[in-house]
Amino acid sequence: MSDFLLQLGQHPQARRLIKALGLPLPIPQQLARAAGPWEERPLADRTIAVGGLGRGRLAMPVARMLADSGADTIVIGDDAGPFASMAEAFGRRARTAQLDPAALDAALGGKIHGAIFDASELAEPDALRALYEHFHALAPRLAANGRAIVIGRPADGQSAIADATRTALEGFVRSLAKELGKRGATAQLLIVADGAEDRAAAALRFFLSPRAAFVTGQPVRITATVKGALPPRPTRGLDGKIALVTGAARGIGEATARLLAGEGAHVVCLDRPDDDALVARVARDIGGSVLLADITDPAAPLTIAQTLRARHRGVDVVVHNAGVTRDKTIGNMTAAQWEQAVDINLGAVARITAALVTDVLRDGGRIVCLSSVAGIAGNVGQTNYAASKSGLIGYVRTLAPQLAARGITVNAIAPGFIETRLTAAIPVMIREAGRRLSALGQGGLPEDVGQAITFLSLPASVGITGQTLRVCGGALIGA
Repeated sequence: MSDFLLQLGQHPQARRLIKALGLPLPIPQQLARAAGPWEERPLADRTIAVGGLGRGRLAMPVARMLADSGADTIVIGDDAGPFASMAEAFGRRARTAQLDPAALDAALGGKIHGAIFDASELAEPDALRALYEHFHALAPRLAANGRAIVIGRPADGQSAIADATRTALEGFVRSLAKELGKRGATAQLLIVADGAEDRAAAALRFFLSPRAAFVTGQPVRITATVKGALPPRPTRGLDGKIALVTGAARGIGEATARLLAGEGAHVVCLDRPDDDALVARVARDIGGSVLLADITDPAAPLTIAQTLRARHRGVDVVVHNAGVTRDKTIGNMTAAQWEQAVDINLGAVARITAALVTDVLRDGGRIVCLSSVAGIAGNVGQTNYAASKSGLIGYVRTLAPQLAARGITVNAIAPGFIETRLTAAIPVMIREAGRRLSALGQGGLPEDVGQAITFLSLPASVGITGQTLRVCGGALIGA
């Protein structure tokens, strides 16, 4: 089902007319999305303004990433510091600018694609004034589909004042995301633990790029918990890897399979025997292979494990995408509807993972589970579904540290309103509300979820584990 308001908004004359008439129509901004595999220089010809203290331990990794990604960097302040040296090493020049409006406009020469603020050394409430001043000046100058990134440190329990200041960044970023959403722009918070500074670069590269088009208002924690080295290059990160995607015949599963294959993975596309033709088409298109199995079958975990071991000598990426809804209010829900949703969405995930982690999932592997915003915020008529999806959040949080020493990360993705055949069947008014009740004012696409899954599947995402990343466009409900 097409989004009429999104289509209408693509016509400049229609947008101007609606605005002139003062009609209360929330015309969303068309999101700029990436096409094809990850690029060597995803920020080429894009202007990124960097501010904050800028001389802490995060300055050099950020400067290196921006230069390596092709960005035109503008440092707010008098001294470009490491940003100047890194830019020169890549044959570019890092400029400086002041936050004075006239001077800023002269330096920028137009809109900017991204604004980064390094708040990693802020330790008291008064210091948050610098955060305000940075985005007070730069937010109005952020282009459509722009990116705002705040970098902070985790609360560590050492100082109540410092922890209050660090935690304040979360409320700021969530609110900023809702303010920027009408322009298709996003805001994220990267919370970087001590010793994980170099691992922040991959997350920064992803969230500044069009691949994170439908992710906004998210705090992402980056740690040194998981054993592993960073890859030497940002492209073709899954060359030679084996990836298993359940529910790969259509929707999010199909989009994910195609994206993982684009990064070099051989994708084992798993789905029900009834979807043989559909999943075979996907596998054929991407040069993958088919594994037919009903994940609710008690024998399925062993069958999957034996197949992966025999055909591929193991697996590197496991994406638990298969899932169902069996919606009824609790008083009208049958025991069968409860059991189906909980078993398929949660029980099968746990059983299959248990069968793989011992000797099939290779060291350095990745596990990604599909949760839902319903598991975070709840939903009428979805006690079974929400329980199962919330259960996955707890599952990845506890399993992650158990596998960290082997270099394996375990994360969840929580999609919001995504345009699929399931949401197309929702009554029109509920569907319209689901689209508009987000900062970006529209539904996401299966590829938006697939991009986030792909990011968490890459070796470069080694700093992120035990977390749930919402791909919901900044949904009003939930955390």
